Amino acid sequence: MVEVKSKGKTGSLLFVICLGASLVPFMSSALNLALPYINEELSLDAVMSGWVPASYMLSTAILQIPCARIADMIGRRKIFIWGAVLFTIFSVMSGLATTGTGLIVYRFLSGVGSAMMFGTSTAILTSSVPVEKRGTALGTIAATVYFSLAAGPFLGGMLTQYFTWHSLFYVSALVSLMVAIGAILVIKEDWKEETKSKFDIIGSILFAIGLSSLIYGFSELPHIKGFVLIGVGITILIVFGIYEKKQEYPVFNIRVFLENRVFRLSSISALINYSATFAISFMLSLYLQYVRGLSPRDAGLILIVQSMVQALVSLKSGRLSDKMSATFLTTMGMAIIAVGLFGLCFITDTTSYYFLITLLVLLGFGFGIFSSPNTNIVMSSVEKKNYSMASATLGTMRLTGQSFSMGIAIMAISLMVGNVKITPSVHDELIVSMKITFVIFFVLCLFGVYASSVREKRRSKGA
Repeated sequence: MVEVKSKGKTGSLLFVICLGASLVPFMSSALNLALPYINEELSLDAVMSGWVPASYMLSTAILQIPCARIADMIGRRKIFIWGAVLFTIFSVMSGLATTGTGLIVYRFLSGVGSAMMFGTSTAILTSSVPVEKRGTALGTIAATVYFSLAAGPFLGGMLTQYFTWHSLFYVSALVSLMVAIGAILVIKEDWKEETKSKFDIIGSILFAIGLSSLIYGFSELPHIKGFVLIGVGITILIVFGIYEKKQEYPVFNIRVFLENRVFRLSSISALINYSATFAISFMLSLYLQYVRGLSPRDAGLILIVQSMVQALVSLKSGRLSDKMSATFLTTMGMAIIAVGLFGLCFITDTTSYYFLITLLVLLGFGFGIFSSPNTNIVMSSVEKKNYSMASATLGTMRLTGQSFSMGIAIMAISLMVGNVKITPSVHDELIVSMKITFVIFFVLCLFGVYASSVREKRRSKGA
C-alpha cells in the first residue's frame, strides 16, 4: 500500500469527513419522528414501516467491505466522492417517492452510496492524522455523529411538522452534495495499492447473500421462513470464511480477524453494542407519539437528550483514549448502557418523563464513553495496509448490528402487533413488544461487557 500524506490541511479534511458522518445519524433519528406521517401518507403497516430504515442499513452493511476492497484497488478518494454523489441522487428520489415500495427501494440504493463513503472515510482520516492525535480526531467524528443524532429529532420534527417528511430527504441530499464538493476540493490523494490485484467477486456475492439472509431472517421470526433464512445465512457466512482464507486477494482478510485478538473482540464489541442500542430510538419514537400522544417536535425534544449527552461525552472519551486504557473506557461504557436498558424494561403507558429522560442520559453517557475508544482500538490494532479493511469491518459491524437491532424490534412488533396499522387498540401490544425488545437488548449488552473486557489480556500480541 502506498501511504501518502494528505496535501490538504487536516482540519479541512476532518470537516469534510465529519460532514459526511453526520448524514446517517441525522436521517436515522429524524426519520424515526417522521415514520408516523410516512405510514399515514403511504399506507404502511407496522412491519413495512420498520423496513424504511432497515432497507438502508441492510445495503450499507452488505456493501461496505466490498466497497473498501474496491477502494484499495482504484483509490479511496474516488470511492468516497462517488458514494456522496449516489447518496445525493437517491436521497432526492426518496423525497419524491409516492409508494412505500418505492421509498424502501430508494433507501436501499441510498445505502450503496453510504457504503462507498463510510467504507473509506475512517481509513482516509486514519491515514492523514498522526497516531498521537488519532483518538482526538475519532472523538471529533463521534461527537459529530451524536450532535447529528441530537439535531435529528428536533430539526426532523420541525421539518416534518411544517414542511412534510419529504423535506428530510432533500436536506440530506443537500448536505451530501456539499460533502462531494468538499471532498473534491480537500482530499488530494488517492490511497491505493501499488500493484493491481483482482477483485474477489465470488467472496463478495457470498458475503452479500449470507448477511442479507441473516438480517432478513430476523425480521421474519417467529415464522418458519425466518429460521430457514437465518440457518442459510449462517451457513453461507461460514462457507464465505473458509473461501476467503484460501484467496490471494480476499474481499475480507479473514486471517487478520482470526489471528488478531484485539481487532476481533473489538469488532465483536461494536457489533453487540449497536445490536443492543440502535432500535431504542425507533421504539421510543413510536411509544412517545402513539402511546403518549406527543407531537414529532415534543417527542424529538425528549429523544434529543441521549444524543446530546453522547456528543459531549464522546469528545472527552476520544481524548482520554489517547492517554489511558481504551479497554477500560469501552467496558465501563457498555456496563452503563446495560443499566439504562434494564430501566427501559419497566416502562409503562404512565411512566414519568423524568424517569425516561434519566435513562436516556445514562444511555447517552455509556455510548459516548464506548464509541470513540473502541474505534481507536480497532484502527490502532492493524497495520496501515489494512486500514480500509478495518474501517469497513467496523462500519459493517455497526450497520449489521443496527440491522439486527431493527430486526429484533420488527420481530417483537410482528409477534405482538402483527401486520396492522398502529392504532389505540394495539397500544398495549406495542408496549409489550417494546419491553421484549429491551429485555433482549439488555442480555446482549451483558455479553458485550464480557467481550470488551477480555481483549486487554493479550493486547500486546494482538496488535
